[in-house]
Amino acid sequence: MPINIPSDLPAVKILERENIFVMTQGRARSQDIRPLRILILNLMPVKIVTETQLARLLGNTPLQVELELMAISDHVPKNTPAEHMLAFYKNFSQVRDQYFDGMIITGAPVEHLAFEEVTYWGELCEIMEWSKSHVHSTFHICWGANAGLYYHYGVPKIHLPKKLFGVFQHRVTHKGSILFRGSDDIFMVPHSRHATVMKRDIRKVPALKILSESYEAGVYAISTDGGRQLFITGHSEYDPDTLAQEYFRDKKQGLAVEIPCNYFPNDDIKRSPICTWRSSANLLYSNWLNYFVYQQTPFDARNISDMPLP
Repeated sequence: MPINIPSDLPAVKILERENIFVMTQGRARSQDIRPLRILILNLMPVKIVTETQLARLLGNTPLQVELELMAISDHVPKNTPAEHMLAFYKNFSQVRDQYFDGMIITGAPVEHLAFEEVTYWGELCEIMEWSKSHVHSTFHICWGANAGLYYHYGVPKIHLPKKLFGVFQHRVTHKGSILFRGSDDIFMVPHSRHATVMKRDIRKVPALKILSESYEAGVYAISTDGGRQLFITGHSEYDPDTLAQEYFRDKKQGLAVEIPCNYFPNDDIKRSPICTWRSSANLLYSNWLNYFVYQQTPFDARNISDMPLP
């Protein structure tokens, strides 16, 4: 089934070129199917890129998905046109009375700050609290995962001695995990972050279980029982050239940045990187939508508030 997004969203033309079926809102309304309503809280600086990356993965499943985009109310993005924000994004006050089958909270470039120092931390906490009664399954990415683990369970963020940057091998460590059903024994995931969470701190929280880890990148996927909350420390949604763009941007700014690990062939920055994580990324999002959203969410989304978290 297709993904249902506004017909003039920039992602539409890109996804159509990739043969990902995008359905217009008018056609979607004519089908006798309740689509899965997915809310994306996009905290990334280049919002059009991130919304396209996520729409690509969410649209590559047999399920009809209706996307809603949300931004922090009083934060003005520097890298996204104001016209785009006004046309396609809502703020929290516009959605707080609605219910969603799933929600994605993205990463954000604020790792160097303590959570309480982030200008929009108060609103983000309000949204995360709201998600417990208005969203069936919330999928947190990178800094969004750090923020969610800290807010909901008190798991601290640990600053790394240097940036974790590259594409790393991962393995499923919770063998019964349906989030990784069909996964290879080893799969690749991109990371680009300055902070992490420690296994010892996660294990102190009975409600949390570690699903996947990496010898180099540490804990990757954490879940509550039933998957009402999922925390993913990497960026499986990244395009093949995203790490390259970050690398060349930082070099141009004179920052001390190393070549991304396991990314450029033979570490030759003049050669195009090979994408080694596309299939695992599609499997991750497909399994989330299928097992934790579609098969568990109530038909009447208003009943989500009656389903307590662990």
